[in-house]
Amino acid sequence: MSILFSPLDLGPVRAPNRIAIAPMCQYSANDGCASDWHLQQVMNYAMSGAGVVTLEATGVTREGRISHGCLGLYSDECEYALARVLQAARAVAMPDTKFSIQLGHAGRKGSTHKNWDGGGSLLTHESAWRTCAPSSLPYAANWHVPAAMDEAEIERTIDAFGRAAARAARIGFDMVELHAAHGYLIHQFHSPISNKRTDAWGGDPQGRLRFPLAVAEAVRAATPTHMAVGARITGTDYIEGGLTVEDAVDMARGFKTRGLDYVCVSSGNIIAGGRPASGPGFNVPNAAKVRAEAGIVTRTAGFIADAHQAEAIVSEGGVDQVALARAFLDDPRWGWHAAEKLGVTLPLPKQYNRVAPKAWPGVKIARPS
Repeated sequence: MSILFSPLDLGPVRAPNRIAIAPMCQYSANDGCASDWHLQQVMNYAMSGAGVVTLEATGVTREGRISHGCLGLYSDECEYALARVLQAARAVAMPDTKFSIQLGHAGRKGSTHKNWDGGGSLLTHESAWRTCAPSSLPYAANWHVPAAMDEAEIERTIDAFGRAAARAARIGFDMVELHAAHGYLIHQFHSPISNKRTDAWGGDPQGRLRFPLAVAEAVRAATPTHMAVGARITGTDYIEGGLTVEDAVDMARGFKTRGLDYVCVSSGNIIAGGRPASGPGFNVPNAAKVRAEAGIVTRTAGFIADAHQAEAIVSEGGVDQVALARAFLDDPRWGWHAAEKLGVTLPLPKQYNRVAPKAWPGVKIARPS
């Protein structure tokens, strides 16, 4: 029996399997509003066989976006556009597919070009905007120098996370995920590399966790009990003096006590070039430690692409769920093909019955009676 294709409870939400599509920025929004690109992309994901489909990092404020092309959930227009996408995706989704949205704030990594335009900071004439961070330290050379956030701006940003989560609930998402990794604002507060504050929002590990935990409380309070809330966190900064897996365990414990249902362990990117590790499943050991010591449902990501590798991670690697990104870009039916390789029968749409077994000899399809 495949563990990968067994159900998983993420708090109040039961995912039909242990495969999640990781959030991937598409840089194709219009002033934060989802476009027709998102419509086809999420509808494709809905039919992929993944148990959880997570939409890309979505700014909780207009200035919290990474680029002009990034999704946002800070206005009625953003809410309406995303509702259209989710409604269409649910109409074609495989049975019991769950939909999640990742909420975040870019902080000092905002006001940049789209990745295919080279990334890096926008110039003034390119409608650049003011960036902010816990401390006035740029992400890299030649990037915007962010303004250090004062008390009022910190409180407004926490509130913005809650308001965006309430919009996600109205739209009808099953889950909300906080982006507390990859060098964005929540990670910036948590890491001693980027947080040099000496007030209550910095200093020791407890001070640096204050903002992440306050955001978690605001989001949990804004979402109904039938929704799951989780967070992508950092297993290590890969930098001497930066976050370690012990910090990840502490963050996961703190999130759990604030009512979060799971964490997804990633790593790196607190500074430019700050993720030297690579290779299939490179985050698994840290994720397993977080799960064992924090006692919370744990997902991981990182160059996971092979069905047997994914099966081994959840059956032997000490984590509950895997998140795949590039694999689903490459193969939007990755879940179907993984099921075939692992001898699992999936209830595929009846419109696709005619392709098997001629196209995929031996594939097991649950045909409608």
